[in-house]
Amino acid sequence: DNVTFTVELIQPAAIEKGTKFTVREGGHTVGAGTVTEIDD
Repeated sequence: DNVTFTVELIQPAAIEKGTKFTVREGGHTVGAGTVTEIDD
């Protein structure tokens, strides 16, 4: 499956295109993906 979403970080972080990430909620991984675009 594919999904597109926009996030706003609460703290600055070094993120580049191609960076892999996970989305966790309540100690469980609920999603994972790769950064494809950065919108400054």
